[in-house]
Amino acid sequence: TDGTKLDSYEIPTRTEDGGKNVLPDVSASLENYLKEKGIGKDQVEGIGLGVPGPTTEDGIVKKCVNLGWGIINAAKEMENLIGIPTRAGNDANVAALGEQWKGGASGYQNVVMITLGTGVGSGIIIGGKIVSGADGAAGEFGHVCVNEEEEEACNCGHKGCLEQYASATGIVRLAKRYMEKHPGEQGVLYNLENVTAKDVFDAAKESDDAALAIVDEFADILGKALATLTAILNPEAIVIGGGVSKAGEILLQAVREKYRIYAIDATKDTVFCLATLGNDAGIYGCAGMML
Repeated sequence: TDGTKLDSYEIPTRTEDGGKNVLPDVSASLENYLKEKGIGKDQVEGIGLGVPGPTTEDGIVKKCVNLGWGIINAAKEMENLIGIPTRAGNDANVAALGEQWKGGASGYQNVVMITLGTGVGSGIIIGGKIVSGADGAAGEFGHVCVNEEEEEACNCGHKGCLEQYASATGIVRLAKRYMEKHPGEQGVLYNLENVTAKDVFDAAKESDDAALAIVDEFADILGKALATLTAILNPEAIVIGGGVSKAGEILLQAVREKYRIYAIDATKDTVFCLATLGNDAGIYGCAGMML
């Protein structure tokens, strides 16, 4: 209960038949684990569930495409299966709580976490607690419109979403567009068959002109969007996680510099930090949420 991770393991996720096996499989695995370790259910404070979909404060999942779920009360179903108090939250939100409790933003009570991966996710922590919103959809920051001129559609169906520029795939799009506009330039990226977000940041670290221009555009878009977010929420810290965050200090510095241009005076000094818990962030967050 002090937030020290003692053990972890994985089981397969069976999503067929509308994901009806997911919670029973988790429950059965926990029953076996407790039995193996000789831990009574009365010794367990509770179970935390992180779900890849909108999840309300009372544990109701408002559709989860990845698991095949419609609307279900995941927390209540888990409790009924195993007889242990359960709380459920959106996976990005519990990851944010994990980073606020034991990760990159430890020591701060008001935190926004931005996850830059295949998409752009985010979680909001105010006063040390998750902000879920009325429908469990608070923090869908990747789908705010940052470019009204965009002609290509985002996965959500709208156009010009932040996710189209700040995710790993978004950075690749920015790189392709840059190289199409500047066909005569030379540089590392022009010699690669398939450019990745990592390639862009690696080349930028080597002072490649094209890569630096692409990172600058990415940072400008994300920095401006974050300035809008902090004008609304005024967090103490912004944590950047996800695969793209592995670029490290060059990403942090670029985004921070652009952010300061657009932020109002009261929020200019918001702390920027990198996530430190990786894939374990949700584990810590689920425990913190339950506690």
